[in-house]
Amino acid sequence: MSFAPLLQPLDLGFTTLKNRIMMGSMHSRMELLDRPYERLAAFYGERAKGGAGLIVTGGYSPNDSGVIESGAPVFDNEGELPKHRLVTDSVHAEGGKILMQLLHTGRNAKIPQPVGASDIPSRINPCTPHILSSDEIEQIITDFAHSAVLAKKAGYDGVEVMASEGYLLNQMLVTRTNNRSDQWGGSYENRMRMPLEIVRRIKAAVGNDFILMYRISAIDLVEDGATGAEIIELAQALEEAGVTLFNTGIGWHEARIPTIAYMVPRGAWRFAIRELSAAVSIPVIASNRINTPEVANDIVASGDAAMVSMARPMLADPHFANKVAEGRAEEINTCIGCNQACLDFIFSNRVTSCLVNPKAARELEFAENIQVKGAPKKVAIIGAGPAGLSAACTAGEAGHAVTLFDASSEIGGQLNLAKTVPDKTEFYEFIRYFKSHLDKYGVEVRLNTTVDASSLGDNFDEVIVATGIVPRIPEIDGIDHPSVISYLDLLSGKATTGKRVAILGAGGIGFDVAVLLTHGKSTGAPDTEAFLKKWGVDTTMASAGSLAAGGPQFPAPAHEITMLQRKPKSLGRGLGLTSGWVLRAELDAAGVKMVPGASYHKIDDAGLHYSINGEDQLLEVDSIVLCTGQDSNNRLYQELNSAGIKCQLIGGASEAKELDALAAVSQGMAVASSL
Repeated sequence: MSFAPLLQPLDLGFTTLKNRIMMGSMHSRMELLDRPYERLAAFYGERAKGGAGLIVTGGYSPNDSGVIESGAPVFDNEGELPKHRLVTDSVHAEGGKILMQLLHTGRNAKIPQPVGASDIPSRINPCTPHILSSDEIEQIITDFAHSAVLAKKAGYDGVEVMASEGYLLNQMLVTRTNNRSDQWGGSYENRMRMPLEIVRRIKAAVGNDFILMYRISAIDLVEDGATGAEIIELAQALEEAGVTLFNTGIGWHEARIPTIAYMVPRGAWRFAIRELSAAVSIPVIASNRINTPEVANDIVASGDAAMVSMARPMLADPHFANKVAEGRAEEINTCIGCNQACLDFIFSNRVTSCLVNPKAARELEFAENIQVKGAPKKVAIIGAGPAGLSAACTAGEAGHAVTLFDASSEIGGQLNLAKTVPDKTEFYEFIRYFKSHLDKYGVEVRLNTTVDASSLGDNFDEVIVATGIVPRIPEIDGIDHPSVISYLDLLSGKATTGKRVAILGAGGIGFDVAVLLTHGKSTGAPDTEAFLKKWGVDTTMASAGSLAAGGPQFPAPAHEITMLQRKPKSLGRGLGLTSGWVLRAELDAAGVKMVPGASYHKIDDAGLHYSINGEDQLLEVDSIVLCTGQDSNNRLYQELNSAGIKCQLIGGASEAKELDALAAVSQGMAVASSL
């Protein structure tokens, strides 16, 4: 297909963006590492080299009160300029443009004393904020303008004023967080005063030849948030004040509606962005769950937005734009919306990366590794799951002659199980990416092939074993009862359950099984209309926060489900920080019962016999699904070692965990890079 709309330049009058693809802002926490600005220069430089028309940094606070967390970056003095020029020079050397995001987090700041419009604490930060005085607000406005001037001196092409996702400028706008009665509160005109004054002061300080982007909340998705009419009123006032273009944010961080995780349909928020685009005459940038060139191109071609912002997709593939422009869209490493190594890392105080691209934010470490060290080698990789596929593609890219073996009829391993779970259809893209790169790098793939020591012989210089895991079978009397099903057989379609189901084990696999049984097997991509109805989104945007009057409307569950685990703690504690709450909410709405601290005794025709705190219980069910962990499948590795064949063990075969594609992909890449 033609991607001409997505690839056309965007004329801003005083400057032109070379295409309609923007790498949106993401907090990376690289600033807290050693050599932070060298890392950032390599990180953003690689995205500029990859063809992004515009890049936005992570958030820099204009003063100490607005940082994301203690130690997070502040941009308020000229002594920092040489460090930032490393970043801007790196991007400009590759023909790119870059904006610094100016962010004041307000009551969301993870510091001892956050500040806010009022003394109303956030759902995601229990600290009661200090109420900003009028003088303190004036100082913050001055600080924003000062930081913008410094950004221009540092070589940035502009700034983005971050005013969405429930940060300070968003907090000033709505009665949810602003109950003031002075000139900064009360009427909507007063509540708009601070963001408007910041834009005016920045514009006056930097002039007209500097991009001033404002990230506006296109839809709040929280109680007592803005209506659609208020958002448009604000946007029109900001346009008049001098904004060059609008970037959009979707929902506050504390919203109880998912906005970017894998269960959100692609382009689900176009309706809100479309309303904004129609109300202003400057370019509007669409964001959130845009991860393929097809979706991005359609948004631009339709006029819903003039440009698209893709933050996590640029973690997944820094060369997204070039691959589109060069007709290599099938080679794009697609963001699958898992959040595991990006947002979940950030919220657990780790540096961001990416499940499908472990090189993300580690460019310095990998810069010298993807090359043949000496003569190319003949490499055998046994197992075409995520670890084996990652190793095969990495070794093939480095120029080695790679043969990939697998006993099954298709590549993917347990990725093929994940893609059957409702809302996890993005895993199809991951498998597609691996297929394209196996072909590109000439990897010989031998499916339906069982390997042993005799078949390998001495034909290979290096052998990597990635044979994965086998489901663990617990020792319970009656475990071989006909009602008992392995999660492997259920997800692969070899087995089905009755109406009443017990799930033993409540890790990620147990929750995936519960979602599958609640909603039925995945038959296609998530449906936008059904998603918005399920989560109670008012698409007319007439209500405060655009929340539907009737609230969420979850469909009736397909099964009666009870989840049990041996641990006495609440179920789902090990799920992803930014997606686990979504799964728990869905299952709670479906009436799924959660039973911690269970001791299993026996399984028979009556059902599951167990006890809680020594009290015997009987759960009358038709089917029992085992999600009780995994064991490493390392028999081949042991056999090869015994035969004197030197080999390396990776992935689940090395350490059995939950279906941990993150660890598998990273380890496969690291081992293959070291050959």
